Amino acid sequence: MAESRVTVRRRFWFEAVLAAVTGVLFVVTLFWHEWLEAFGFDPDHGDGSAEWLIVGVLLLICVASSAVARIEWRRTAIDSV
Repeated sequence: MAESRVTVRRRFWFEAVLAAVTGVLFVVTLFWHEWLEAFGFDPDHGDGSAEWLIVGVLLLICVASSAVARIEWRRTAIDSV
């Protein structure tokens, strides 16, 4: 019986890593709002609006890159059949 091997493109790995990194940063920003200030960057002068904007953008990027990675994974699975 021949072993079938599924090969995904680099694009999938880029999208999957991007989803993971932005997901982790989303959670970090959600629970630790002052991480920007820890690096000496305070764009909103302490009112927290920049952090909430970052939370929203990270969530959007995480969901979008996860969806695109899933589409890429399914395309690879369908092509290998």
